[in-house]
Amino acid sequence: MLIGSYSFTLVFISLCVAILASYTALDLTGRIATAKGRAVHLWTAGGAFAMGIGVWSMHFIGMLAFTLPIDLGYDVTLTSLSLLIAVLSCGFALWLVSQPQLPAWQLAFGALVMGAGISAMHYTGMAAMRMQPGIDYDPALFSTSLLIAVGASGAALWIAFRLRQHAPYVRLIRGGAAIIMGIAIVGMHYTGMAAARFADGSFCGAAADGLNGEGLDNLVLITTLAVLSIALLTSILDARLEARTADLAQSLTEANRELTQLALHDTLTGLPNRVLLADRIDQAMSRVQEQGGCFALMFIDLDGFKPVNDAFGHHMGDQLLREVGLRLREDLRSQDTLARIGGDEFVLLVQLAEPNDALNLAARQVGLIGRSFRVAEHDLQISASVGIALYPGNGQTAEELLMNADAAMYHAKGAGKNGHRFFDASMNSNARKQLQLLQDLRNAVDQQQFSLYYQPKFDAGNGRAVGAEALLRWMHPTQGMLQPDSFIDLAEKTGLIIPIGEWVLNEACRQMREWYVLGYTDWRIAVNLSALQFCHAGLVQSVAKALATHHLPANSLTLEITETTAMSDADASMTVLQELSEMGVDLSIDDFGTGYSSLMYLKRLPANELKIDRGFVRDLEHDSDDAAIVSAIVALGQALGLRIVAEGVETGVQQDFLTQLGCDSLQGYLLGHPLPADRFMADIHRGEQLATG
Repeated sequence: MLIGSYSFTLVFISLCVAILASYTALDLTGRIATAKGRAVHLWTAGGAFAMGIGVWSMHFIGMLAFTLPIDLGYDVTLTSLSLLIAVLSCGFALWLVSQPQLPAWQLAFGALVMGAGISAMHYTGMAAMRMQPGIDYDPALFSTSLLIAVGASGAALWIAFRLRQHAPYVRLIRGGAAIIMGIAIVGMHYTGMAAARFADGSFCGAAADGLNGEGLDNLVLITTLAVLSIALLTSILDARLEARTADLAQSLTEANRELTQLALHDTLTGLPNRVLLADRIDQAMSRVQEQGGCFALMFIDLDGFKPVNDAFGHHMGDQLLREVGLRLREDLRSQDTLARIGGDEFVLLVQLAEPNDALNLAARQVGLIGRSFRVAEHDLQISASVGIALYPGNGQTAEELLMNADAAMYHAKGAGKNGHRFFDASMNSNARKQLQLLQDLRNAVDQQQFSLYYQPKFDAGNGRAVGAEALLRWMHPTQGMLQPDSFIDLAEKTGLIIPIGEWVLNEACRQMREWYVLGYTDWRIAVNLSALQFCHAGLVQSVAKALATHHLPANSLTLEITETTAMSDADASMTVLQELSEMGVDLSIDDFGTGYSSLMYLKRLPANELKIDRGFVRDLEHDSDDAAIVSAIVALGQALGLRIVAEGVETGVQQDFLTQLGCDSLQGYLLGHPLPADRFMADIHRGEQLATG
């Protein structure tokens, strides 16, 4: 019998290849488990190819490590067949462990199939030697090799299935498992080799025309390592990309959740806002239509909130609103909705068993708010007026229900406050007018029924025009020209003030550009910002776009915000005003002296101008207190380096007094009425001719 020997270097290399192939297989199972769609098939095919080459290479290097005292070679066809068997066996294994479940019977069946495949690969590779006479196998060792193949396959499948999910230290665990699997695969091979018996006088039929060991071992090793390394590297990079994608997806989900929260909830109290409330009302109406029952919409307005705000400041007012929201929310069931839709306005949507249940519930809300609030070591006492609209019965849409509940609330206020009123038909007239006005206002936005009138501003010292304030007018199709005070509140409540405000800003900049081209480069156009516009996230971008569209220098635009708006959230206001100021836009604090101000914040606001409220100017001649207040405002503005503008100048006495005090510019009916652009310029030209004549 011919006695063979081994190159221990190649034996060790075959073990390393087996371990690397095992680790690659385990890593690829993780990729297949997380892949979706066509990627599953691509990873399975690529994995089968890489793993099959790895297992076959281990076998073939082991064969090349074996030498007999005769020349050896390997039949190309049979060697290729053994490679194909290895690839198919590994493909089956990867498919099996990618299944959602791996019950014991399926694991046993898979171990038999894969073990048979590996054994067939090994003994086909042995047959590629084409020994004459044929190889004789020791029955005990042959059987042992088959058992090892099946056992190793079963262990490999179980380990691969268990380690396919990403978990802490998974790569370290896979490394240990790969070593065990590699040793098992190598053990099967060399047990099979030990079973082979070569008779004396045997010769290798493939020695002359088959593959031989001269440099082949290096070629197989290099090719195998390249394939396995590429597969492993691709898997690792894909895993990292997937992890990064998952992190980005998680971040995007969290950002979307935050944006949704901001879009649908009031930032001060965290309660649903008007948008979310409208959706909840629509859902409640659908539920009643499908299942029956009823619900009540309660419009809650706080009595006595403004005096608290004025006396203690907006920070205290904000805290009080939060406390009101918390107290009302504690009394709710999970299916009810409490929303804040305005300054001190809350709306409660409650499911009812009977319409009469609304009476006790409204009384309870009034009682809850009537209890004293402890805010920043102050005991604050307020009350509530509640208007109630029922569905079905008091409206067909969310807007109509809200309008009717609002109307009922105003009747509760008119009846002495601190109480509640149900909506009834007698209130319908005003509610329907408001609803119709809202529809007309929407049409006005779509059909551009608005126009701007311009009231001139004059230098207090020399009487020269220095610009104008843009004032909104609505040419109503049936009611004629409407002043802002007849529709601005409604526009604020419904959010229509945002598109209206953007139109005003754009139109004022367009008109100012015309005057700029005519040579009035030192003029400024003033535009009023509502509270809702000022809080709107897109304000700064809208201003920048309007200036850019009409090629207007930023300092030709003055934005006027009321003192109350600027101070309602002074820190947030500071951020917005700073951005506008850095853009170069002029900022004016309108109606100064009528609200609550903190001089600490006021001196930090990047304003350029203070505008004295017309209420102080009106009684200058008769009220010494008003005269003293105006004098103090002018002195304060001058100390802060601000321009002082006085509005509402209607008499010569007022003009002289304000000029002597040091006001920079004046506006009012004495000097010029609001007019359309063409008539405005005609008046300006007349004044210029008189001045030069």
